[in-house]
Amino acid sequence: MTTPKRNQASLGKSAYDSLKELIASGDLLPGSRVREIELAERLGVSRTPIREALRRLEAEGLLTHAPHAGLVVAKLDHQAVIELYAMREVLEGTAARFAARHASEAEVQELRELVASEMEGSHEPMHLVRLNQALHGALYRAGHNRYLLRSLHALGNAMMLLGGTTLAIPSRSETAHEEHLAIVSAIEKRDADAAEEAAREHIRNAQRARLRLLREREIYS
Repeated sequence: MTTPKRNQASLGKSAYDSLKELIASGDLLPGSRVREIELAERLGVSRTPIREALRRLEAEGLLTHAPHAGLVVAKLDHQAVIELYAMREVLEGTAARFAARHASEAEVQELRELVASEMEGSHEPMHLVRLNQALHGALYRAGHNRYLLRSLHALGNAMMLLGGTTLAIPSRSETAHEEHLAIVSAIEKRDADAAEEAAREHIRNAQRARLRLLREREIYS
């Protein structure tokens, strides 16, 4: 039998996951105000699990208090974006290096299949985003380092605040696919140096695409 306490914890977790998805999808944009009562009505739950979810999201840096506005979705400035990608380059380069050293054959095969699936089926941006997330997640796990995984998870939370996807930029999905191929090929060859450099180059290119996207957003907003 489910206890009220356990049920409440489940509702809090569900509310947290739902709100995080709203931020990741761009339904809750950076800088937008979040109100308990509106979110409770939107998700069909009481304010208690919403309050718990908001506290957790604030602790993770996804929400922040703004003067005269209250609790809002956090917004990254230009310098924060530069710093974020600098850390992403270091961490993902390390993940690729570790994967070249420690990935099992089954994990290498999973990476191959995920890369191959990028050029099959739908090229709709959100479909490519999900594939991209699955590929990067598989790469992180293949490194077999729990502390690195925690750091990458924290970084992933910050990435949600960027909004949109660089894969929507014309030709970016094709070049990203080539970059992914280079990373997986190096891992398959157990070439740690090449795997790290391919991953770093991939993130540098992603950063350039992101800055272009942000510039265009400012110009046309």
